[in-house]
Amino acid sequence: MRIGVGLDARLGLPWDELRAMARAAERLGFESVWTPAGGVPDAFHVCAAWSEDTSLRTGIAVVPAARMWTPLSLAAQAATVAMRSSGRFVLGLGTGGSGPTFWQSLRLSDRPIAHMRDYARAVQQLLAGETVSSEAPIVRLRHASLGLTEPSTAPVLLAALGDQMLGLAGEVADGALLNWATPARIARSRGIIAEGARRAGRDASAVPVTMYVRVCIDDDVEAARRALCEQVIGYALAQPGVPQVAGYRGLFAQMGFDAVLGDLEARRDAGASLPELVAETPDELLSAVGYYGPADGAPRAFERLSAGLDEAIVRIVTARPGTEPVVEAMEALTPSSIRTASAAGGR
Repeated sequence: MRIGVGLDARLGLPWDELRAMARAAERLGFESVWTPAGGVPDAFHVCAAWSEDTSLRTGIAVVPAARMWTPLSLAAQAATVAMRSSGRFVLGLGTGGSGPTFWQSLRLSDRPIAHMRDYARAVQQLLAGETVSSEAPIVRLRHASLGLTEPSTAPVLLAALGDQMLGLAGEVADGALLNWATPARIARSRGIIAEGARRAGRDASAVPVTMYVRVCIDDDVEAARRALCEQVIGYALAQPGVPQVAGYRGLFAQMGFDAVLGDLEARRDAGASLPELVAETPDELLSAVGYYGPADGAPRAFERLSAGLDEAIVRIVTARPGTEPVVEAMEALTPSSIRTASAAGGR
C-alpha cells in the first residue's frame, strides 16, 4: 500500500508554509502529497509548486468538475501540471454535489452517472491527444483538442460513494477515490469496482483504490475530538435539497449510522449549536472513519482504517493553528510507522 499525505486550505497555512510541509513530508518518507480543489491557493498551482520542491507524486482529490470546470479547461490544467511535474500528477474528478437541487443549479438533469461518464471520457480523450466532439449536456465540445504532440501522463481517478458510481469507476477510470469509508465499506466498494471493470473487459488491478483517512493528532484529546467531529458531521448530516439516501448522508446511513444521524439532525433542527452536536456525537461514529488523540495510538488506528486500500492518504486535521501540529501528525504517521503497525498486527 502506498502512503501519502493530504494538506488543504483548512489548515490555514500560508503559501510558503504549505510548500515547506510538502518538503517535510518527503523527508519523512511519504510517497505522495494531495490536496482538494476549490479553495485558495488554487490546487493546480499548489501541485505544480510541490512537484518543483519535491520528487513526490502530487494529486488533487478531488476537482468538483461539474461545478467548476469544462472538460477542455480542466484537461488543459491537468496536462500542464503533468508536464511540469515530469508525469507525477494525478487528477481526481468528482461531481461537486448531489441531489436534484444541485443538478438543477447547473441546468442539468439529475443523472450523475451519465454525466460523469461523459465528462470523464471527454477529459481522458483530451489528455490522450484526441480531438473531441460531443453533444452531451455536461461536455458540449466541437472539434476540441489540446494540441498535444504526445499523450499526457495524468491518470484520471473518479470519486465514488454509491454503487453506480463505484461501478463506473471500474469501467472507465484510472482509479477510484473513496471518502469516509469504513474498512467494511472499502471491501464492499472494491468488489463493486472490480465488477465494473469486468463488465468493461478490464483487469480490476488497473483500477487502484485510494482514500483520505482523517486524523487529528493532539495530546489535548478533547480538542482533537472536536476538530475531527466537526468535519465528520459537516459531511454526514443531511443537507438541504439532498435526499437522505444520496451523497454522504446516504453513505453514512449505509454504514450503519442512520439512527445516529437522525438524532443529531433532529437536535440541530431544534436549535442545537455545533458544540452541542459535537458533544452528542458518539465516539463509535468517529472511530469508525478517523482517529483523534495522542501520537502513540495513531499508526495502529490508521493501519486498521486503511485496510483494503491501494493508496492511503493521511489527511491531516488540526486542533491548533500553525505548522507544528501538521508536522506532529506527519511524524506520528510516517509510512514506516504505519507499515510497522501493519506487520505487528499480522503476527
